[in-house]
Formats: sequence, structure tokens, C-alpha cells
Amino acid sequence: MANEKGDIIEVMNILPHRYPFLLVDKILEVLPGQKAVGIKNVTINEPFFQGHFPGRPIMPGVLLLEAMAQVGAVAILMDERFKGKLPMFAGIDAARFRKPVLPGDQVVFEVELLKIKGSLGKAKGFGKVSGEVVVEAEMLFALA
Repeated sequence: MANEKGDIIEVMNILPHRYPFLLVDKILEVLPGQKAVGIKNVTINEPFFQGHFPGRPIMPGVLLLEAMAQVGAVAILMDERFKGKLPMFAGIDAARFRKPVLPGDQVVFEVELLKIKGSLGKAKGFGKVSGEVVVEAEMLFALA
């Protein structure tokens, strides 16, 4: 899928996540073991909007981080060295939420894998809506 468009079926063939926790709708670009770019289309139909917040729906920051991590997981799992592994969060550093993400927004996540040593790794990513950064973080992960 390097530099090809990955639709939701392809995403589901790579990631183990499923509804309601699959938070990537499309992969725009992937360089296995290096980086990935993916999209999350945010709709009012998301189950978390029922309680976050009634009358003022805002996508929870922790789910923005999860979506970003899932995009990074595509870059990991497309690398032949890590086929069959399960990337899991081991830590989050320098997370910043710049603007709220609302129903109707399309978040474009870009995640770069900085280092993978043994079963541990580090990535840096950000998400943008209409060209503006809404979230950024460094993520530590373990490969199970």
C-alpha cells in the first residue's frame, strides 16, 4: 500500500480494531516501518458524542490520541518485520490539544516512527483539521 490509497477494507485487513474502536477511515500514505498518513472522518453518529458532551459534542482527546496511534500502527504492521505483532501504548509524552474536534471535521493524522528497538518503539504524530494542528504527541509503544 506504499503511496496508494487504503480504504476501510484495507485498513481492517491491517488493524485488529473494530467498531466502535476502529478510528481510522482511510490511509493516504504509508512507508512501512517509517511513517503513515491517515484520515478520521468525525460524524455526529459517533457513540462517544452521547456523553461528551450533551449539547456540545467534542471528540475526546484520548480518542484523538488513539486514532493517531492507529495510524502509526499501520506503518508498523505494514513492515514485514512486525507482521502478526500487536502494537500497544506504553506511554504518551508531550501531548497537546490545540483545538476542539467537532462533528463534521476530518482529521488528517501523520505519524512518524522515530525508533524501534526490540519490542519497544517511539513515534511522533500530529493531527490537523483544515490545515490547523489540533493534536500532537510523542507515543511509546510495545510490540506484543
